Amino acid sequence: MAGQQFQYDDSGNTFFYFLTSFVGLIVIPATYYLWPRDQNAEQIRLKNIRRVYGRCMWYRLRLLKPQPNIIPTVKKIVLLAGWALFLFLAYKVSKTDREYQEYNPYEVLNLDPGATVAEIKKQYRLLSLKYHPDKGGDEVMFMRIAKAYAALTDEESRKNWEEFGNPDGPQATSFGIALPAWIVDQKNSILVLLVYGLAFMVILPVVVGSWWYRSIRYSGDQILIRTTQIYTYFVYKTRNMDMKRLIMVLAGASEFDPQYNKDATSRPTDNILIPQLIREIGSINLKKNEPPLTCPYSLKARVLLLSHLARMKIPETLEEDQQFMLKKCPALLQEMVNVICQLIIMARSREEREFRAPTLASLENCMKLSQMAVQGLQQFKSPLLQLPHIEEDNLRRVSNHKKYKIKTIQDLVSLKESDRHNLLHFLEDEKYEEVMAVLGSFPYVTMDIKSQVLDDEDSNNITVGSLVTVLVKLTRQTMAEVFEKEQSICAAEEQPAEDGQLDTNKNRTKGGWQQKSKGPKKTAKSKKKKPLKKKPTPVPLPQSKQQKQKQANGVVGSEAAVKEDEEEVSDKGSDSEEEETNRESQSEKDDGSDRDSDREQDEKQNKDDEAEWQELQQSIQRKERALLETKSKITHPVYSLYFPEEKQEWWWLYIADRKEQTLISMPYHVCTLKDTEEVELKFPAPGKPGNYQYTVFLRSDSYMGLDQIKPLKLEVHEAKPVPENHPQWDTAIEGDEDQEDSEGFEDSFEEEEEEEEGFQSLAVLYVTLQVSPKACGSSS
Repeated sequence: MAGQQFQYDDSGNTFFYFLTSFVGLIVIPATYYLWPRDQNAEQIRLKNIRRVYGRCMWYRLRLLKPQPNIIPTVKKIVLLAGWALFLFLAYKVSKTDREYQEYNPYEVLNLDPGATVAEIKKQYRLLSLKYHPDKGGDEVMFMRIAKAYAALTDEESRKNWEEFGNPDGPQATSFGIALPAWIVDQKNSILVLLVYGLAFMVILPVVVGSWWYRSIRYSGDQILIRTTQIYTYFVYKTRNMDMKRLIMVLAGASEFDPQYNKDATSRPTDNILIPQLIREIGSINLKKNEPPLTCPYSLKARVLLLSHLARMKIPETLEEDQQFMLKKCPALLQEMVNVICQLIIMARSREEREFRAPTLASLENCMKLSQMAVQGLQQFKSPLLQLPHIEEDNLRRVSNHKKYKIKTIQDLVSLKESDRHNLLHFLEDEKYEEVMAVLGSFPYVTMDIKSQVLDDEDSNNITVGSLVTVLVKLTRQTMAEVFEKEQSICAAEEQPAEDGQLDTNKNRTKGGWQQKSKGPKKTAKSKKKKPLKKKPTPVPLPQSKQQKQKQANGVVGSEAAVKEDEEEVSDKGSDSEEEETNRESQSEKDDGSDRDSDREQDEKQNKDDEAEWQELQQSIQRKERALLETKSKITHPVYSLYFPEEKQEWWWLYIADRKEQTLISMPYHVCTLKDTEEVELKFPAPGKPGNYQYTVFLRSDSYMGLDQIKPLKLEVHEAKPVPENHPQWDTAIEGDEDQEDSEGFEDSFEEEEEEEEGFQSLAVLYVTLQVSPKACGSSS
């Protein structure tokens, strides 16, 4: 019976196959992901934005301290070496001979397939004389010739060769292990064991352990978990944090502690320089003992942040530490926003009165502090200081101007070009153009809001306890586009105004007869009256008929009087019939108008249903795109004069009740707003019916004075009562209704039969009444 045989690769051919495939699986994806990108593209991008961002600190730092080129060159060398190894192994694999070949006895005997037995015997004799061992031939070749001769002449051997490919019958299945034989050789066993032990017992545990120790210290946003715990404790402790307290808590992050972060540094000179800065700032309380907020690292970070907000000059030895601290601030403030939101959710889920939720002011102060840190401005400073060449001295000329009171960037943008140039007359032409270029690059975001209840029959009807979905469409434009449109609109409005003045002058020159001619037309229209409807006159009966009635034989005077009364009744009946016809025509018109209105309502309802269906499909497609697509967080660079790193424009979007100072929906961090973006904000409807007024806030995390606010009105109705019995819940009701319908049909059929019998009896009676007078007359 056939068995199995395992053997190592003595020649090393199969090992090359394994090694080639292994190296290819590593080199190909590594080249795609790790090959350095073209640095010229970054240089070109910096040149293009130099006109606007040339004075920013991050731009100057990137030009002064370009990134070292050692890492990209090392990557290129390693990847090229991997490709060289891969090509070498592929070349070796292509040159290796195949060990397995199909056994063919005709090839061994040098015969063509289909040779006769005589030709086989003749060839065997010739080859046996040549390769016989007794005559000095090759013994191995002679054995192969004898085996081939037996396979072609012996019936059993030929049958085995045709079925199993071997004259000796089925052979053992051999499996080759793609490792060279020297690895399992006894001479090399100690060396192989040392390599295996070093790789799997030392290197692998160290790499996995170091990775795991680092990963458990950080959250998903690469923030130390210890920092999150510190923020949670102090936010819960002080639910209403002002700006000073917020800066104090922010500086207590463990990212600034050299014990938990190796990038943070502490120098002996800090003991001298930091107290000097504290005296210059003069608003730091050092009496409280509240660790870790009063630790040396936290005090240093707080002083550096306050000096940055005041735009103070600090010693050169502290500039690097200040830049490191400022780079961490946006991510830490976002983590603080997340902590506040989590505490608000916990307070709502718990019914305990002791658990106090943070206030809305604390959340908004975090967002404002992010803007202040990026722009290097204090809380109540003018947002105009974000522009270049506008300092505290020049700001007084702008904000305290007699004619123009400019307080915000929008006020400056809304001015005309001539007024703006007159306002900034203290700037030179080059500086004025730079200010206009920077002002034109600032973002202007508009919001389109639509509230609805998804997965409901009436999506526009908001009921108590329903889940309200507010769809907010954000559209970003630059300030340059906005005031270009405004200027074009103003120019278009000025032209019609001039045309209107010309028209009024022409009207004044015209005579008064043109105005008087309009009077008679109105009087003529007023004199027109609607035609009166004539009442229908009764039609008189012909005289021949009356004479025949008077001259009839056997007619009694009382019968004639009865007939006259019947004729008067018939005249009155004709009048009533005409009135009934008029009423029927009016009712038919009313029915036609009702049908038209019903059709219009049905068409409107169908259109509304189609619109709701399309909106539902669009929302489903939007969710699928959000799940499948991964949008880049690189939006637009922020213009910041004193921030050391290139920052992207990001926003916070949330709904709040300004009257009650409560947060309605959790803030959504919009990180992918390039041109347009659609965001869904969801929150439960209030528990009581009525009208509610909320506010949708859009706050920037980088710019001051560019926040957008829009009101949101909700009309909450009572929830529909839950039906106790529904036709879809019980199948037996359908059968009962069918039975009732059948019973009603039988009853109506019986009633129709009874009515027909009654009509037949009335007809017989009428015939007898018509026949009886004639019978009486003939008998008389």
